[in-house]
Amino acid sequence: MASALELAAMRYAITLSSFGLGTTSPNPPVGCVILDRHGAAVGAGYHRRKGEAHAEVNALRTAGSAARGGTAIVTLEPCNHVGVTPACRQELIDAGIARVVISVIDPTSRGDGGAAVLTAHGVDVETNVIPAETLAVLGPWLVATRRRRPYLTWASNSGDKEGSASDERPKGDLRTTADLVIGSRMIEEGIPGGHASAHFKVTRAPISDFREWLSTCYADGSRSILLMGAQHFDAFRDSLDYIDEIVIYVEGRPPSDDLASAESPIPFGFELVDLTPDGSGMRVRLRRPILPLLPGL
Repeated sequence: MASALELAAMRYAITLSSFGLGTTSPNPPVGCVILDRHGAAVGAGYHRRKGEAHAEVNALRTAGSAARGGTAIVTLEPCNHVGVTPACRQELIDAGIARVVISVIDPTSRGDGGAAVLTAHGVDVETNVIPAETLAVLGPWLVATRRRRPYLTWASNSGDKEGSASDERPKGDLRTTADLVIGSRMIEEGIPGGHASAHFKVTRAPISDFREWLSTCYADGSRSILLMGAQHFDAFRDSLDYIDEIVIYVEGRPPSDDLASAESPIPFGFELVDLTPDGSGMRVRLRRPILPLLPGL
């Protein structure tokens, strides 16, 4: 059972992991906090991009010798294979970590998985710690990995027409958390130059066959895509199965006498997850439930 200190540290690790959104793909955004043997935070880190140090390694570096006998709090199961970087489970073992608290098990683990290897080396391992909160950051990557296609968000202003100027309106936080942003006149990284070029490619193939296009984007390293503007609606109007999240910018306030006959902006199968004032209107954010797609959680 995770302690109150460990839960607080996990929430800090989740927050840290969010700084990797838009740059880590095809790797996951992960955060890690190191507590010393007395429960004090002595190290913290997150994964920035593929090919660079993972969250656990960054946290261990800041903790130094204080990590020995301590606890590692990590949002995703430590990796169990040597690739571009060393296996994180071995880094934790070598640092003398006595306990590892994990939020979500990695579905891409090689062999028995990092948690099993840690346990075999006498490390106390706790799993499945507040996974629903971790999914706020890690959910899109997990969904993409399970489906073998990027997590797809469509954003548009209510009443947009194809080719309208508002199609290309920058959408701040949405852009910076996506690997690719697709508008009517551009295809670009959400954070220009944010990914490791050796492991990521901006997919510029035309969107004709949606399924094939998504598969190509996934193979090129994308795990999340933002489609901006009304011009994309016809591509998936008959199959919302392709869309994982919808963001609608509702301009102004609707007159009260028209509300009973107004069309609901919430399609079947989506949950309302956020309402945020946006100038004179409202930003409505809808998402398909993630947990049913990840039965292991």
